[in-house]
Amino acid sequence: MASSSGTKPEMGPPRTPSKRMNRAQTMYVDMQNEDGSTIDSELVPSSLAVIAPILRVANEIEKDNPRVAYLCRFHAFEKAHRMDPTSSGRGVRQFKTYLLHRLEKEEEDTEPILGRTDPREIQMYYQNFYQKNIMEGQFTKKPEEMAKILQIATVLYDVLRTVVPHAKVDDETHRYAEDVKRKKEQYEHYNILPLHVIGAKPAIMELPEIKAALRALRNVQNLPMSRVRSSSNEPHIMSERNKSLDDILDWLSSVFGFQKGNVANQREHLVLLLANMDVRKKNLEDYTELSSETVQKLMDKFFKNYRSWCNYLRCESNLRIPESSDKQQLQLIYIGLYLLIWGEASNIRFMPECICYILHNMANVVNGILHGNVDVVSGAMYQTTAPDEETFLRTVITPIYQVLRKEVRRNKGGKASHSRWRNYDDLNEYFWSKKCFRLGWPMNIKGDFFVHTDEVLPPAHERPNQVPTGKRKPKTNFVEARTFWHLYRSFDRMWIFLIMAFQAMIIIAWSSSGSLAAFFEEDVFRSVLSIFITQAFLNFLQAALDIILSFNAWRSLKFTQIVRYLLKFAVAAAWAVVLPIGYSSSVNNPTGLVKFFSNWGGNWRNQSFYNYAVAIYLMPNLLAALLFILPRLRRTMERSNWHIVTLFMWWAQARIFRIVTSY
Repeated sequence: MASSSGTKPEMGPPRTPSKRMNRAQTMYVDMQNEDGSTIDSELVPSSLAVIAPILRVANEIEKDNPRVAYLCRFHAFEKAHRMDPTSSGRGVRQFKTYLLHRLEKEEEDTEPILGRTDPREIQMYYQNFYQKNIMEGQFTKKPEEMAKILQIATVLYDVLRTVVPHAKVDDETHRYAEDVKRKKEQYEHYNILPLHVIGAKPAIMELPEIKAALRALRNVQNLPMSRVRSSSNEPHIMSERNKSLDDILDWLSSVFGFQKGNVANQREHLVLLLANMDVRKKNLEDYTELSSETVQKLMDKFFKNYRSWCNYLRCESNLRIPESSDKQQLQLIYIGLYLLIWGEASNIRFMPECICYILHNMANVVNGILHGNVDVVSGAMYQTTAPDEETFLRTVITPIYQVLRKEVRRNKGGKASHSRWRNYDDLNEYFWSKKCFRLGWPMNIKGDFFVHTDEVLPPAHERPNQVPTGKRKPKTNFVEARTFWHLYRSFDRMWIFLIMAFQAMIIIAWSSSGSLAAFFEEDVFRSVLSIFITQAFLNFLQAALDIILSFNAWRSLKFTQIVRYLLKFAVAAAWAVVLPIGYSSSVNNPTGLVKFFSNWGGNWRNQSFYNYAVAIYLMPNLLAALLFILPRLRRTMERSNWHIVTLFMWWAQARIFRIVTSY
């Protein structure tokens, strides 16, 4: 292929000619139709699916200009080679070989008839294509035909930019490309709402609730444009991004760099949410603006889990709405930010507190931009380049996803021990502690959350400059120990109740009368009270299992959690001693082992010590039953930050974050 300099560019690794027809050439012959056209766009491997539209455009324009079709296929080959230079994907080597042979054949066929250089040829064809199909056909062609034409024009311009140096592209070509970009949005596929449709608007766009939601979302007044450093050598010169903003989601995308498809999906999603919630409270005869109650209700729903997370970590929420600001606009900015984060979170969606951490920091950046002196995403200084469509995905989601991916590899297909790798819950629980703020923002990739020191490394003499940057985080709170004792530990209340009930029934059945009324006899009742001794021993077993089965997780437990386990064990052991002594001292004419404990108990025999001990022993159970009957009181105490309540709940149950579904 001739270039502007007259040289033939490199198309890939050199091939050795062969007299025999290889597999790719055979495939090329077999895939030709009767009219000689090929369907090479259908042969594209799944890993190279992005080049299929380029090959379809080449097939569309081949009759009009074979040389430009050749340039399109050459661009597709170069793009495929950049995506998979080693041809390791399934079917990639065969496809690239087939395409290379076709390019060699078309190079011989099209170069002799070339009247102009390739840069001039493709620019002339692009301008003629625009004037003939877009400028003249936009008023006569059907929408589906225009969508196809604009897609072809977009691909042609991408190919043109690779063939023609940027300085040599005509101003007219640039102007046509900008017009194609604007018109393409009007013909893009949509789910429910045709937001960019031209001509007669569909009925759904005339609904008053849809108009009101769009009007609120398109309120971009007083929103500052993000600024970036100029490409010149003078650092004090700043350039503002000259980009028109359609709505709040476009502004967020210009600041943080969200993908265009994600912005379009969440725009439609948010409009429908606002419209559906608002229409239930409105009189449609006089309906122009969104209700403030609607936006507030939607915000409370979305950020219920985030506010619980902030309360749990005792940190201040970054969803700040100053009195002097446009309250509804700022609320929609926060809601839109959450939806855009969630839309690109991928597998991170299964880590809700990680989403809270991301939202917490990005909301702080928004506050700095709107109410402070912060001008860019970094929150502190100007960026060197403007954020592109993959900035958020590349800088925030990808590093966290790589941690998930590496942990899954340690699973070894389910054969590895549970203690050797971390799952979603283990990684998510990292964000249940204030330690997560050590990652900073932007996140420090060398932080302990991202460290993998147990990966296979070359010997030390082969990596003199490679040293571990930190210690890999262990599993948190729970490490599975495969034992049948989990049947008791997980359902201890059920087992304790069944064993105590069984013991009481045996005592009543072996009484002199054998009837249920014997329960009210003094001797039988005193014997039935021995079930609390059984409960004390079972609680002791539960406390011992808590220590034994959680021992592998002690490296990651807080000191207070370890103290709680040890105190629980000590108290359970104390009750397992005190209750038998108290019971033996209350038995008349004791014998055997009961007599031994009775002598140990001394003079407590006549003071009903056992009755007092049982009353004290049952007080935590009675309080737990009260909290069970009053669930609102229990939830309030669980979320309380009072130190007395926190201390009480620390003893009653381990302090964990209760996840609230907010999406």
